[in-house]
Amino acid sequence: MNRDPDRLKQAAAYEAVKLVRSGMIVGLGHGTTAHHALVRLAQLIRDGGLRDVVGVACSTQVEREARALGIPLTTLDEHPVLDLTIDGADEVDPALNLIKGGGGALLREKIVAQASRREAIVADEGKLSPALGTRCALPVEVVPFGWGAQVRYLESLGAEVALRAGPGGEPFRTDHGNLILDCRFGPLADPHRLARELDGRAGIVAHGLFLGLATDLFVAGPSGVRHRERGCPPVV
Repeated sequence: MNRDPDRLKQAAAYEAVKLVRSGMIVGLGHGTTAHHALVRLAQLIRDGGLRDVVGVACSTQVEREARALGIPLTTLDEHPVLDLTIDGADEVDPALNLIKGGGGALLREKIVAQASRREAIVADEGKLSPALGTRCALPVEVVPFGWGAQVRYLESLGAEVALRAGPGGEPFRTDHGNLILDCRFGPLADPHRLARELDGRAGIVAHGLFLGLATDLFVAGPSGVRHRERGCPPVV
């Protein structure tokens, strides 16, 4: 298989799209890897391979992309339970726990993931990690009011915190007008405990720990794409 990272992402995404069946309500993930699934899904709809498929987008950017590609959209208000979501991840541990949010859409991504019967993650081998936090920072979405207090709180938990900047150097804003603090904790011995500490803090809207949500992992490497389901042995 081609070793180009983008081609690996595409291969994993195309395999994940094979889970989609006609009539499904599908969560459309945000990010470069998930975009490959979006393009493939649109192609199958145009060609008639899939019928009556509608999507719920994980960001306003994905909404625009899906409309441009001709994918019909719906909302969680109209369809509160999704059959399948296909999304990417920034880091994946052996238990299929994830860090997400590198693209800034973590709040909607988590809402959609929690509403999905099945959450398929597509990634290349570079995203696999022995422990979350080993390879990337943890995004934490906070309301603008009093965000400095959240920095101090996160530092008290052991993080090195950086306010995410936008393309012009201004603070990055999410679809909901919030800020993102990128937090380097290092390898997390107990991500569930950290998630509870973050969930209980006023002003923290969402965090990038997606624990127990992924049901499937499609990971691409030089030897091909491997599919693992939750509860099966880790990909090695």
